Amino acid sequence: MADGSRRESWASRLGFILAAAGSAVGLGNIWRFPYIVGENGGALFILIYLIIVVLIGYPLMVTETAIGRSSKRNPVGAFKALAPNSMWWLAGALGVITGFVILSYYSVVGGWTLSYIFRAAAGAFEGVDHEQLFGDHVGQTWAPLIWHLVFMALTIGIIAAGVVKGIQRWVQILWPVMGLLIVLLIVRAVTLEGAGEGIGFLFLGAEDATVTGRTFLDAIAQAFFTLSLGMGVFITYGSYLSDRDNVPGAAASVVGMDTGIAILAGLVIFPAVFAFDGDPGAGAGLAFITLPGVFAEMPLGGLFGTLFFLLLAVAALTSAISLLEVVTAWLIDQKGWTRAKAAATLGVIIAIVGIPSSLSFGAWSGFEVPNIGNLFDLFDWIANSIFLPLGGLLTAIFAGWIWSTRSTMDEANKGERGLKIGGWYAVVLKYVIPIAIAVVMVFGIVDTFV
Repeated sequence: MADGSRRESWASRLGFILAAAGSAVGLGNIWRFPYIVGENGGALFILIYLIIVVLIGYPLMVTETAIGRSSKRNPVGAFKALAPNSMWWLAGALGVITGFVILSYYSVVGGWTLSYIFRAAAGAFEGVDHEQLFGDHVGQTWAPLIWHLVFMALTIGIIAAGVVKGIQRWVQILWPVMGLLIVLLIVRAVTLEGAGEGIGFLFLGAEDATVTGRTFLDAIAQAFFTLSLGMGVFITYGSYLSDRDNVPGAAASVVGMDTGIAILAGLVIFPAVFAFDGDPGAGAGLAFITLPGVFAEMPLGGLFGTLFFLLLAVAALTSAISLLEVVTAWLIDQKGWTRAKAAATLGVIIAIVGIPSSLSFGAWSGFEVPNIGNLFDLFDWIANSIFLPLGGLLTAIFAGWIWSTRSTMDEANKGERGLKIGGWYAVVLKYVIPIAIAVVMVFGIVDTFV
């Protein structure tokens, strides 16, 4: 299969857009985005984030997709094909490793979302200390591990079924479910008494909001995480894309859908949090500690809590399948394995690698890395502060200076009429993106350890 002649492909351009948007729309939008916005004062952070998405996120998505479509290969094979007899294949290998690492701990959080669906439905949020409830759950040894394995089993099953029968079929089912759940939750949240303060926080910001270097670091890390950049997803998904399809237009649709869902998630969370005097800056615990407390006080809170965690689980699953597809495609292309064998083998290995992340809140909680935290925090820091931006940096340098901006633009602008990229893209790809990522990476490392 090294020549890509028997490679699977999307049944339609819409299939690619929904699958790619499903990859982008995940825990990064509904779990991570709201608490990062809350920690950084609301609307001002969103404005900075949107600028970064336009100047860095969108061009990189176009670039990765063009590399994938031109080569018709996985991330490692793509760089080998476009830069033969060079070491650039290591940039693709980094993407495969990044997807592997992120999915190992992402699946642990996915397991939490599955568990909390049943907790909400059973009324477990009422009359309890929600911080203790969450701590007791993640601090156990077996329950979080079992939910982690269940989540990985669902992911493996979808990937094993194939590009069209697995990924495309399921994202076409899960997207409408996600949309319906968001609408129902927004209607409930914005009609709560006192919800206006939360809406104001989201769109006008906090009065004491300030901008620091950390603000930009959080914004660029969020952009990479939520748009699935630097982890080989769009190289892999782009390799299944037809030459007839318009890459810039498809990428714009994905970015728009991803950003839209993130804002809508804010409309679900912040009106409810402010209506019940919650803390919008509660950090990573916003979804699993603060919101259960909100649902406990809300009329029909059990129902809406169940719907929220169902939404969170669906979003997590659409992203997880893209991460497993990256490493699965590598084994299929490079080793000639069947899809089912590759998905099952790698899925089991990733599940095993995720065990330390799960145990880091309980049995292994005593292991701490200075300035970073437990093993879960370590995996997350390595992925978000090192691997993702480094992957984006190398991709931009490769496409701008090695493969050339002309080759990248010609590939991206193939296909039927639609949105095209022009001279601005070359400048951004060659200069703006590498410099911006390098500065943010250095600042992030210094900020962590100095």
